[in-house]
Amino acid sequence: MQKLLAYPLTVIYFLVFGLTLVIFHPIQWFCYTVFGYKAHKISVDALQFCLIRCLNVLGTRFTWDNQYKIPKNKPLLIVSNHQSMYDISPIMWYMRRHHVKFVAKKELGKGFPSVSYNLRHGGSVLIDRKNPRQALTAMKAFGKYIEETNRAAVIFPEGTRSKTGQPKPFKTRGLELLFREMPSALIVPITVNNSWKTLRYGKFPMGIGSHIKFKVHQPIVLSEIDNHLELIKTIEHTITSAIILEE
Repeated sequence: MQKLLAYPLTVIYFLVFGLTLVIFHPIQWFCYTVFGYKAHKISVDALQFCLIRCLNVLGTRFTWDNQYKIPKNKPLLIVSNHQSMYDISPIMWYMRRHHVKFVAKKELGKGFPSVSYNLRHGGSVLIDRKNPRQALTAMKAFGKYIEETNRAAVIFPEGTRSKTGQPKPFKTRGLELLFREMPSALIVPITVNNSWKTLRYGKFPMGIGSHIKFKVHQPIVLSEIDNHLELIKTIEHTITSAIILEE
């Protein structure tokens, strides 16, 4: 019965989701071209809020659990597990005061209204997974940008999303590189739960009634840790130990 109900709700969701992306694309362009970064940032924040509201059509709820006061005058490296594309807008919205930027694959840099424009012009980095040299250069520049501007970088060390919620092993290279380029960073581990359930049936219909939960863990001062490989293991354990596969 739930899956049958998911079909018409998914159609409505796709309509409002697509309309939101199409509407905000020229808004972003106008804000960025005419007024610059600050105005563009406001338009992107509004976009994320609207994208979250679109998911409410499917009965999706969100819980953001953050018990820590995270300073705005330090660069942040947000490290999270990755369960679906629906991890992204809530992180951007709830962490918006920190100017969130993403490490994304280059394929997302074109062809997606609003999303591609923001990735190209909003300060995120697009990497070519098939070209290690390009990826290395881009990641270095990205790390320096975050360090100099006191903004927030988000990285999903699993590399690809988990379709079942079961975490994949963290890849260390990207994290190690960002550690070197962001020596004054505050590391913020985040655990995502239940995001994968929005795609439990595949792309169509979408899962309905999901309760996506975000748990922000104790921030870590990077400069106080000497052994970066051990640090990555600690971050991975912190994130994955809070994953709940069945609720």
